[in-house]
Amino acid sequence: MKKNEIIALKVKKRVYFCTVKDFKIIIRASLLTFISLISNGIPAMATQNQANQMDSVEISLLTCSPHEQVYSLYGHSALRYKDLRTGEDLAFNWGIFNFKKPFFVLRFMFGLTDYELGIMPIGRFCEEYKRRGSQVMEQVLNLTADEKRKVRMALAENLRPENRVYRYNFLYDNCSTRPRNIIENSLNGEIQYQVRQGYTPTYREMVREHTRNHPWATAGNDLLLGVKADLPTDLRQQEFLPQNLMYDFDHAQIYEEGTYRPLVKERRIIVKGGVQVIKQDFPLSPTECAVILFIISLLIMSVEFKKKHTYKGWDVALMAIQGSTGTILFLMFFSQHPTTSTNLQILLLNPLPLAFLYHIIKKKKSVYWKLSAIMTTAFFIGGFFQDYAEGMEIVALSLLTRNISHFKNEE
Repeated sequence: MKKNEIIALKVKKRVYFCTVKDFKIIIRASLLTFISLISNGIPAMATQNQANQMDSVEISLLTCSPHEQVYSLYGHSALRYKDLRTGEDLAFNWGIFNFKKPFFVLRFMFGLTDYELGIMPIGRFCEEYKRRGSQVMEQVLNLTADEKRKVRMALAENLRPENRVYRYNFLYDNCSTRPRNIIENSLNGEIQYQVRQGYTPTYREMVREHTRNHPWATAGNDLLLGVKADLPTDLRQQEFLPQNLMYDFDHAQIYEEGTYRPLVKERRIIVKGGVQVIKQDFPLSPTECAVILFIISLLIMSVEFKKKHTYKGWDVALMAIQGSTGTILFLMFFSQHPTTSTNLQILLLNPLPLAFLYHIIKKKKSVYWKLSAIMTTAFFIGGFFQDYAEGMEIVALSLLTRNISHFKNEE
């Protein structure tokens, strides 16, 4: 076989593609380094020979800048294991997922997405991010031989079939927090981070900063995030974002037995940032769409006032959309994402309209319009406690016109 020939590997009903050269590197690294470390009979304490061997090893945090795919707007983190003696140079990536898995988006929304740890040669890893136009920053960590050995054993443990797959959580357990935890747990001392004075953004503010070029992605996130996303965060919570973790590592010290040493001893740019094309979203912003809806609602309400008649078709259309969207928000209360609970936007978008839809179609007298007016008013009050999605207040005004029209024509 030629070194660059592509081969297919079938592992547990999954098919992976790689070159013959990369396959040999991965097999060599797995057999000679990781599998041997977790074999029975290996003592917990490293021998002097092992310590000497670890002197040639570099452990680095890799931080990849965001690129314009929706799932990559927040950047990415990985760990690099480089052995100058053996030539092993591998990237450990906790961001492997199958986007084509059935109901992936729904599973992601409800916190039921499983990611896994992947291992690949550093050249392949860098080439992927170079193709995307993302910069890859390497921070070589200032670790002792024993700490490097602990990192290597932790990586080996993570690579076990029963450990490599984990339940992903965007804000609490992701590709950034996993390598951080491994580094922290492998130190003989304690990491002391530099506190960022006066910097206490909310989860919502941090997410918005990374989706600022995609207003509909921002609106979708804001629609699903609840009150808890508007609470101030501490330094550790902010490290769910790779860029924040990189900054904190740069300014961190390791404290051990009365002495300090910097966590990072060297920074390198191993992939330079390239040109990225921002794909155009829907041409109208959420606010513009909400304004159009409000104008249409006002026009219909003015016609109804003149004719002293309400248009059932418009009621049914709005209630169907409102109820369908509200059902999703209601189900998000049962999501494993803690920040989606207590979402006050449920006061406006909820399944209630679907329950009264039959009465409206049959033109039966209903208490729905009074209930709707009360809940819409409560929605506006809730705006003092939660930052709503873009345009939601205007949507609320549009729905309020239906209450006004029905109250007027029923007098």
